[in-house]
Amino acid sequence: MSENGCTRLSVCLITFNEADRVERCLQSVQSIADEIIVFDSGSTDGTVDLVRRYTDKVWVTEWPGFGVQKQRAIEQASSDWILIIDADEALDATAQQAIAELKKRPVDSVPEVGFKIKWGVVRHGKLLRFGRSARSPLRLVQREGANFSPDLVHEKLNHRPGKIGKLPGLLLHYTARDYGHALEKNSKYAWLGSQKYFAKGRRNHSLLLVVLRAIWTFFLIYVLRGGFLDGRIGFIVAMDYMQTNFNKHAGLWILTRDEKMQRHKKVLDE
Repeated sequence: MSENGCTRLSVCLITFNEADRVERCLQSVQSIADEIIVFDSGSTDGTVDLVRRYTDKVWVTEWPGFGVQKQRAIEQASSDWILIIDADEALDATAQQAIAELKKRPVDSVPEVGFKIKWGVVRHGKLLRFGRSARSPLRLVQREGANFSPDLVHEKLNHRPGKIGKLPGLLLHYTARDYGHALEKNSKYAWLGSQKYFAKGRRNHSLLLVVLRAIWTFFLIYVLRGGFLDGRIGFIVAMDYMQTNFNKHAGLWILTRDEKMQRHKKVLDE
């Protein structure tokens, strides 16, 4: 708590080779942050030097997975509120102003323990407003009781019990540098998702289910969630999500198959 009774804000992010876009992120939070905490995983493109223009609270570590790395960052936070933001994201002016207004209030006068911020996904120069983009991730939480699940990918931000509100404005998400980068990210997250599911005990014995899940993903994003309203880029993005879902569950099928073959071999060896 600051001396005037207003709340303080810690902004936490993790980086790895983000020199071409992290500055947009930092510029969007520098006026509202009381401290900026960055955990880098060994960038070689000048990311760390660039980040140090905005904060001296920078740590360079090995890569332990998304959940653990983000947990390391929030453990260094000292403010009343924590804003979690990715290097490829930026707050728009409305969201910046909303957080600035929130900071004027004593923390114990705010009924919410956290706030979601609507994503504004930008792909190939177009701001998408429907489909998978029509989500509001939880990114702003009171520090007390906040922690991340230790998952390698798709980590969960946990918060103390209480009401979750929705902040005005957009969390702009510049998710891919170009289409090749989008394909690279999709394959990476798909395989990490396969490993995450397998480690948690999930198994997949049906390739038909793999195909049906992928088709359902496209239908959900493009039709039910209105992805078609985002035009041709909306179609491309829905197809990307369908492919990623297929790869994730196909990977789980392969892991399940390999496990079964290893057990069979072990029985034969005995």
